[in-house]
Amino acid sequence: MRSGEQPAVDVTVVVPTFNERGNVAELVRRAAAALAGRRAEILFVDDSNDGTDDEIARVASDAPIPVRMIHRDRPTAGLGGAVVEGFRAARSDVCVVMDGDLQHPPEKIPEIVDRLAEGDVDIVPGSRYVGGGSATGLADASRHLVSRASTLVTHAMFPVRLRQVTDPMTGFFGVDRTRIDLATLKPRGFKILLEILVRSPLRVAEVPFEFADRFAGASKASFRQGLHFIQQLALLRFGKMSGFALIGALGAVANVAIVWLLTEAHVEYIVAAVIAAEVTIVANFLAAEHWVFRDMRENARGFWRRFVSSFVFNNVESAIRIPIMVLLVERLGMSSAVATAITLAVAFLVRFTFHSLVVYAPRKERARSAAEQDQPARDRAV
Repeated sequence: MRSGEQPAVDVTVVVPTFNERGNVAELVRRAAAALAGRRAEILFVDDSNDGTDDEIARVASDAPIPVRMIHRDRPTAGLGGAVVEGFRAARSDVCVVMDGDLQHPPEKIPEIVDRLAEGDVDIVPGSRYVGGGSATGLADASRHLVSRASTLVTHAMFPVRLRQVTDPMTGFFGVDRTRIDLATLKPRGFKILLEILVRSPLRVAEVPFEFADRFAGASKASFRQGLHFIQQLALLRFGKMSGFALIGALGAVANVAIVWLLTEAHVEYIVAAVIAAEVTIVANFLAAEHWVFRDMRENARGFWRRFVSSFVFNNVESAIRIPIMVLLVERLGMSSAVATAITLAVAFLVRFTFHSLVVYAPRKERARSAAEQDQPARDRAV
């Protein structure tokens, strides 16, 4: 289709892609065949650097249904962010999301759309684990184990919201976008369905599908994605404070390890303690910067100002906390363990509050400048 006014459609198939050049032509062919006779479009939201966008343009030139593309020059929030951007740009309120590797069968799209059309549900996930479904396309036994374990964990953490869902980890689903408040979504990586189900009270019905082998290219699953998933679960369940607490706990373990290593190397205990404290203060800031406050960085002050304010505050906090702990033990007769626990708990709350409200406080003039300079994603009707 050429640029310009496009006809209304009854369903938009949103396909987030990252380096899926070899799958585009087959996906469009099969999706178009499955949607024959329906007013439909395919909307690729592409973050690729391998020429996938050029392949989409080539395939779209003679596709039997409209094919559009948003190529994100500066991708944010991974696959989940791409899906949300696709929802905003879709020409239909009925959206079907599927991966670009053909492990989600396009032939199932009409069944998902028809189930939504019945009007008694808001979202229709494709499930590998409901009757008639299959997860045979997972690469090996370890992937099967990880998938099932992840599903069990998510059900344990959200037993009410996910009570009707056997496969909250799937990336294949249809939804009426008018039932979702897109502004509330905070996608972090690739489990966008989980984000939607947890944040939106939706009526759910599943349809089974067989998870196929990847058609072309390599899997994007990685250890880093696993970390993003753990972070997503924690933030969905407990908010930013949980991520901040986890980093603090890991920092405490690292602190003890550093002190032990340095004292084993015959460094004076006080010197070792100071070095360990400074190293963990810096490491904790960098971890929080990347994992907890990532979505707040753009409108906050510059990196070095954030770092300095965090570093100074944490050192001042330590200088105040330790004498208070000593006072509780020596003047009030409190056990050292209890005094340490109390002061650390208070310090955690103070640190989290300071970082949320001061270190990452938005700067209006900075946000305005960034908005003016930002280049929008290229939305191409091809």
